[in-house]
Parts: sequence; structure tokens; C-alpha cells
Amino acid sequence: MTDRDPLRVLAGRRIVLGVTGGIAAYKAVEVCRQLVDAGAHVTPVLTPDAHRFVGPLTFSALASEPAQTRLFDGPDPIPHTRLGQHADLVVVAPATAHLLARYAAGLADDLLTATLLATRAPVLLAPAMHTEMWEHPAVQANVATLTARGVHLVGPATGRLAGGDDGPGRLADPDAIVVAAADVLATDADLAGRAILVTAGGTREPIDPVRYLGNRSSGKMGTALAAVAAQRGAHVTLVTTATLPVPAGVDVVPVTTAEEMADAVVSRFDAVDAVIMAAAVADFRPKAAATEKLKKGDGVPELHLEPTPDILATLGAARRDQVLVGFAAETDRLHEHAAAKLTAKHLDLVVANDVSAPDAGFEVDTNRAILLDSSGSTEELPLLPKTLLAATVLDRVRDLLDPGPQARHP
Repeated sequence: MTDRDPLRVLAGRRIVLGVTGGIAAYKAVEVCRQLVDAGAHVTPVLTPDAHRFVGPLTFSALASEPAQTRLFDGPDPIPHTRLGQHADLVVVAPATAHLLARYAAGLADDLLTATLLATRAPVLLAPAMHTEMWEHPAVQANVATLTARGVHLVGPATGRLAGGDDGPGRLADPDAIVVAAADVLATDADLAGRAILVTAGGTREPIDPVRYLGNRSSGKMGTALAAVAAQRGAHVTLVTTATLPVPAGVDVVPVTTAEEMADAVVSRFDAVDAVIMAAAVADFRPKAAATEKLKKGDGVPELHLEPTPDILATLGAARRDQVLVGFAAETDRLHEHAAAKLTAKHLDLVVANDVSAPDAGFEVDTNRAILLDSSGSTEELPLLPKTLLAATVLDRVRDLLDPGPQARHP
């Protein structure tokens, strides 16, 4: 194994390999073999349903120690605690919809789920299920909950499924899962010492005490960015209008209006290494908000608008060596508008997406984006869960940060 081998970080690491009851469970055998070949100490943990597809004896023959299947009545009175405390990484492949729901809900009714709750090690899930199940709002909500807590995902891939169907939901290839495991161990703290500020949600500009000008932004993209940055070791401040669950390890600054967001961001700009403006900030606001609720019987009011603070332009003019990332939510001429924003606001990177698409943009858990950077390069990404898009954006941020000392924040 050479120094350039990306799997070298697996050598000597203790990995719990969870296997659940899905048709793709047979592929976990190859995952186990590759992890062991890379030098990892692998402990397989099979759920009762996994036994319907694969046998513990197969994993025991390949792994570093015998497969474990029972929470109770085994030789170890507290097996989940031992496994959780000693693991460097927990990998679950396949992770069924059932497993995602139980893990998100905090259930611990078998050895695998108990181990997941008993560990502080990073967790990598490889989802596998039928397309309709993967795309179901309940499953996507569970995925969002888990990733907000710092859980990593690999896949699912798109391809042939059980029953002859074809679509997203296929278990990622074993070699991709093993590479992802190495990436988690290698990059889990690749932003350590960095201070990153993320904005999220749509601002609300008051018309009167009960009405406002706003937009459909849910804050899911910005929250995913904050969650992934924190799990990769960054000191993260999330300035947000959303009321989503707070990601683990993230400092939250709640705001409502563009003015409040501008004050929160600009006042913190000198202390951070990067700003990612994922919020949908209103461009205009009423010049004056009514102090009392406007009554329908008084007729249609005239709204006189004025520009809100241009936060990105302010940061672009004031920046020193910070990395500055903007989002361009567009409905037409996506590349053209994003490129113009990149130049006008003096940004390092723009994440552009078509918010008129039903499966990308506002109020959904997936996004399809184009990345444009100041060097002139363009990368068009496929439809991804917002957490995976967040990881891609943060890879770019990491590469843009200078390679010098990373000691602005402990």
C-alpha cells in the first residue's frame, strides 16, 4: 500500500459494518472483504432481517472477528456499548428505509440501532431501496434529520433494481462505499480550525404586523451546508430565518429581515474564513411597514418598495482573504445570470439552480446545480440530495482556502 493509496487511512481502523434486511445485503460481503483487505479491523453486525438474505457465517469467515447479531443473551452483556465506544467508523450497507426511520427516531431495538446510538464515531449510511421508497417524503425527511446530525451518506446510485425496475435507490457499488468510508476518515476534520458562516432561509420583509413580502425558501440547503461543515470540523455560524432542527455543533443566529441578516453577517465577517450565502434574501422591502393590520375594507394598499441591503456586494467589497460563495436561484438563463452574479459580487464560487424545477430548489430535499467559479470553470451536477450537494460545495470551499495555518478559531 503506497502513500498515495486513498484507502491507506483505513489501515488499523476499527469499523463496525452494519447489514440490514434488503436484497442488496449480499453486496455487503464484498464491502467487508475490501475493508479487511485495506487493513481495517471489521466487526459485522447483522440485523435479524439481514439473516433472510445473508448468513452471519459468511461475514465471520471474512471479517476480523465473528459477526454479531444479538443485543441480548450473548457473551457480552453490553455489546452495543463496547462496539460504539471502540469504533472509529460505523458503516451501514445496505441502509433500508426501515433502518433510516428507526435511526432518525432514536430507536434502539436491536444490536445495530443500539450501537448507532451508543457511538460518537462518524457514521456512513449506504441507502438501498426501491425508487418510490427513496423518493417518499418520509424517507427524505429521515435522511434530512440524520444528515443534520452529522451522518454521512454514500449513494444511492441509479440503476437496475429488484423486480426489473430502473431508477435511483440502488446500493452504491462496494468499492464506492469503501472509498467513501476512507473519505469520511480522511476528511471528517478537513475543515478543522476553520470558521465558516452560512446563511439559510428566505427573509421576510414586513408589510404590517401580520403580513410580509417573502419567498418559498425553506432553509434546507443552508442548514445542510451548516451540518456538513460542522461534521467536517469547522466552527460554524448559521444565520437563518428557518425553524429547522439545529445541526449538531452549529451556532445559530435567528433573523427575520434582510436588514437583520446583513447586520448579523457583516458584523461577523472579519472573524470567519468563508461565507456561504445560501439564503434567499429579498431584493426589495416596503419603505414603511404599517403599525396596525391593514384592513380589507380600507381598499387595496399601495406598496412603495425600496432595495434591501446587498449583503454579497458588501462582503465582496470588504473581503480580505475570505472565501465567498453565493447562490443564484433562477427561473431562466441560469448560466448567464449566475456568471453575471459571480463577477458583479466578486465571488469565488456561485451555486446556480433552476428553482422552477419541481425536484430542485425551494421546499424539497434535492437540488440540481451548476457550479461556476472565478477561474472560469463550470461543473454541472446531477440531481442530488441537498446534503450531498453541500458536501460538494464544501469540497470546493476547502480547496479555495489557503493551505497555511488553520488557527483562527480553536
